[in-house]
Amino acid sequence: MRLKTIHKLVLKSYLGPLILTFFIITFVLMMNFVWRYIDELVGKGLDAGVIIELISYATINMIPMGLPLAMLLAAIMTMGNLGENYELLAMKSAGMSLMKIMKPLIIVAVFISIGSFFVVNNLVPYAYKQMSMIIYDIRRQKQVLEFHDGLFFDGIDNMSIRVEHQDPQTGLLTGVLIYDNRAANGNMTTTIAKTGYIRLTPDKKFLHVTLYDGENYEQTRNNQWYTKNAMRHDRFDIQEAKIPMDGFDFQRSDGNEMIRSSQAKTIVELQHDIDSLDEAVVAMTSKSYEPLLRDNIFARDIQVLRLPDSLRRDKSGFRDAYIIDSVKTLSVREKSSLWNSARTIALNSRNSFSFDETAAKDALNQLYRSKADWHRKLALPVSVLIFFLIGAPLGAIIRKGGLGMPIVISIAFFLIYYIISISGEKMAKEGTWSSFMGMWISTFVLSPIAVYLMIKGTKDSSLLDTDWYHGKYLKIKQRLEPVTSRIGACIVALKHRFGRR
Repeated sequence: MRLKTIHKLVLKSYLGPLILTFFIITFVLMMNFVWRYIDELVGKGLDAGVIIELISYATINMIPMGLPLAMLLAAIMTMGNLGENYELLAMKSAGMSLMKIMKPLIIVAVFISIGSFFVVNNLVPYAYKQMSMIIYDIRRQKQVLEFHDGLFFDGIDNMSIRVEHQDPQTGLLTGVLIYDNRAANGNMTTTIAKTGYIRLTPDKKFLHVTLYDGENYEQTRNNQWYTKNAMRHDRFDIQEAKIPMDGFDFQRSDGNEMIRSSQAKTIVELQHDIDSLDEAVVAMTSKSYEPLLRDNIFARDIQVLRLPDSLRRDKSGFRDAYIIDSVKTLSVREKSSLWNSARTIALNSRNSFSFDETAAKDALNQLYRSKADWHRKLALPVSVLIFFLIGAPLGAIIRKGGLGMPIVISIAFFLIYYIISISGEKMAKEGTWSSFMGMWISTFVLSPIAVYLMIKGTKDSSLLDTDWYHGKYLKIKQRLEPVTSRIGACIVALKHRFGRR
């Protein structure tokens, strides 16, 4: 009964910091995303629902990066708080080992790591696909119709609009100048008006133009426009037009098949792609190299070069045409002809090989990326568990809670993990390392650290206790004090002796 009460206390102490740190870390990562795409979101007149949907999908994509750090920070804070308040000491005094105290936390960490696999395998690819489509649709959308005094607005195809002033309250435009090049026959119309209104309809599919007291100048062209053209001029008191517009309204496209990135696929889909790409790479490599070697470099059964008769050992056969006795006896013209023939064949071989090689390299790069993402989906749950096994004993050792020391230590470990992971992923996607080595190297580096900290935490090691290090320093200093005293006395004696001389 007492054990269950202690486990509930430890579990309650861990879940609160875990949820809090996870939301804080996710919020910080989301700010980075917002600053990255702020230029594309501003000035488009997007609905709040579209922005919220985009941020929601982006938040889901931040889980693989934020969850390990949250597990680490929450574990350090929890065990640090228990140690700082002497609760951990009381549990150990009651005969409980550190592993028994951490038992409910280890169970929770295992369930979270298993759940993280399903999140990164099923939820994250779907969110990445939806986020990419929303960003694509936003990029297709044009900016809202907004005029600045004295500047041309070129957001409408084949039209340029300039206004001297726009009333911010009524939207009345003063000094309107419009250049219209939308006519299919090439005629250009210039419109000048004293005042007017230019607004998009509520559905943003039409541009409603109402101008007052202005003039139209239309330059008409014919087949001899460069020698003959005409100018038509007319005045108006009121002129209205309704121009079809495209691209000002936010339209959702159903293009999920367009997103073919390996990040938008589950582990089953990635395995299918890996099998297909393996076969494609082998086929493309054979298609590129074998004909080159057979037909150009090691061609022995056909006559590639038209050699002069003087260089053939047997003039009746094609096979002996490859055997050259000497080129010194050739004339300059024959040498030039032979050189040009060889150069042409080499260039043709290189061009045909380069075309096939490019396709093979593209397939190979896609294969490397698919393998890297396949291993990433398995490496994330393991990294979540490892970060917990690092944080829990580390918190029990430092015995410091709050957000001070835990944040510093967490960021240090996470930076090590992040730098190693990014470097390994880069090597794996370039093909320098195997995908297994590139995506799991951070796990191999951090696992011994987790084991070492668990051993030290179980033995109540004073690994990060400054008082312990200070005591060790004083003991060493005390032991070395006789030696340092003798060395000092010898130095003084030597100085006194040589000083007298």
